Amino acid sequence: MSEPQAPEEQSESTLLSLGLGLVLAIVLGAANVYLGLYAGMTVSASIPAAVVSMAVLRGVFKRGTLLENNIAQTVASTGESLAAGAIFTLPALIIAEVWDQFDFWISTGIVLMGGLLGIVFMVPLRKALIVDRPDLRYPEGVACAEVLRVGQGGAKTGIRAIAIGLGLGALFKFLVSGMKVLSGTVEHAWFQGQRVFYMGADMSPALLAVGYIVGLGVACQIFLGGVIGWIITIPFAGPYYELESANALDYAWTMWSTEVRYLGVGAMLVGGLASIWNVRAGLVSGVRSLQGARATSSSEDLRTERNISFQALLFLLVFTILGTLILYYFLIHHLGLAFVALLVMIPAAFLFAAVATYIVGLVGSSNSPVSGMTICAVLMAAIVISLTGGSGDGAILATLGVAGVVCCVACTAGDVAQDLKTGQLVGATPARQQWAEVLGVVIPALTMAPVLTLLHSTYTIGSKELLAPQATLFASLVSGFFGEGSLPYPMIIAGMGVGAGILLLDAVLQAKGLEHRLHVMPIAVGIYLPLALSVPIVLGGLLHTWISGRQQAKEENHGGLLFGSGLIAGEALMGIGLAVPATLGINLAINMESVPPILRAGVSMVLFLGIVGAFYVVAGRRKGES
Repeated sequence: MSEPQAPEEQSESTLLSLGLGLVLAIVLGAANVYLGLYAGMTVSASIPAAVVSMAVLRGVFKRGTLLENNIAQTVASTGESLAAGAIFTLPALIIAEVWDQFDFWISTGIVLMGGLLGIVFMVPLRKALIVDRPDLRYPEGVACAEVLRVGQGGAKTGIRAIAIGLGLGALFKFLVSGMKVLSGTVEHAWFQGQRVFYMGADMSPALLAVGYIVGLGVACQIFLGGVIGWIITIPFAGPYYELESANALDYAWTMWSTEVRYLGVGAMLVGGLASIWNVRAGLVSGVRSLQGARATSSSEDLRTERNISFQALLFLLVFTILGTLILYYFLIHHLGLAFVALLVMIPAAFLFAAVATYIVGLVGSSNSPVSGMTICAVLMAAIVISLTGGSGDGAILATLGVAGVVCCVACTAGDVAQDLKTGQLVGATPARQQWAEVLGVVIPALTMAPVLTLLHSTYTIGSKELLAPQATLFASLVSGFFGEGSLPYPMIIAGMGVGAGILLLDAVLQAKGLEHRLHVMPIAVGIYLPLALSVPIVLGGLLHTWISGRQQAKEENHGGLLFGSGLIAGEALMGIGLAVPATLGINLAINMESVPPILRAGVSMVLFLGIVGAFYVVAGRRKGES
């Protein structure tokens, strides 16, 4: 793909583009906090942010250059990426019972320091892993550049698709969780002899959209993980408990939560280690590029090659390291343990920043195995801290503090890489993008703790309504390591065997030159999630395939992506909004005791299928159709 240079006189980092980017970062970040706690997955916001910025700047303000729109989506996507780092680790402090509420300053500090370090570590890697590596595709970055180039004239159509999805997603969530007239999950379990069998599906427009965005390949692998955990393991690995007078549905959920999901943990461990091994060449290249960082960061004459100055990077690095040390001291209240945590965090953060950048270059941000990398960080920190004599709540706080910063580093570095690839393709100034990304970290970081507090006070993070799968996993790991908890090690070891088997099968597929491949992380996530969540995801993947089969022009398929983004934002923002009446003691629910549950489930399925139909209509609309 050609890389045209934008004219020097184009506006780029304006107050309007930066302000709009910050608003989108806060809104989309809050939506991803909800989605990640609910389903353990987040999605990239670059393309929706690009379309909305074009619609606002050109449609409302009658202005907006290509590079202004790029700055707006850069800020928005950077703020959104913080959500994954926040929700994968911070709730673990609550679930592990070392916190009873989210501390605003410490929570904000973890997100802020991790986000800034992700930018600091990514900037020197830009040339080695973006400019000089045409084999790394950065799919979301390339797609976003294409949208910015060709989509400005169709921005109003794009904003309409987002608005329709936003309204439908919000309405459905209000009927399910606000008025409680619909069933959020349709499920059934039954005993067959000494075994329990389960079937179920979540009625979630947001998960339908997630499946559409990630595509059928990833969606099917998530569903395969659900089949391994719920259809194969639960019936045939038990019984673990006495069956007398047990409710089949409760029995199935208990087996999954206490035993079977740890198959996914073992598989994630294997997947994370395999990811690091696969990018070893890229890591060496990235480290070598640091030797020339001082020469290339400030002295490039070409505007499109100019990074943040070396002095500014050094200042940010020193600021984040000292800030993290102070943060760890106030988190742990032990200076020695804070130093140990810092010494573990710094090399782990750089390692996983490089790994995350390399992986998103290959498969995209939505498929990056951040969970696996964070598991590795948790284990590295736990081993070092235990060897230095750490124990009890202090060791748990130190380990999760390391994991929190490292996770934010990996998430931010991967997103920054996609944004810089977009900028490279549209002729942006890297230094201006990088400073915009700093702003996109600082302001949205202040919103993460309040959103988490609202959701926890309304739904209870870690409950069935907000499973917070990654945070629950990390809490279980550190509690088993330092606390009174215990881990089902036979299941974890079996899961490692499953992960190794998947790697072997994938090697066979690769050797045969087949297009379809198997990846450990999506399957492991599917095992670790409830089966019901993977059903709408795979349905969304099928919907994507059906629509793509119509072979429409490339830009016409953006309607599905934007409509799906609207569904995610609508359901998520309504979920957050419902926290307000709940906090005020206002009950919006309608008494449905006289309505048979099967009727509620039937109505939920009909309305959900109606949204599927609307998705097909909006996403499959041909050019020129109203």
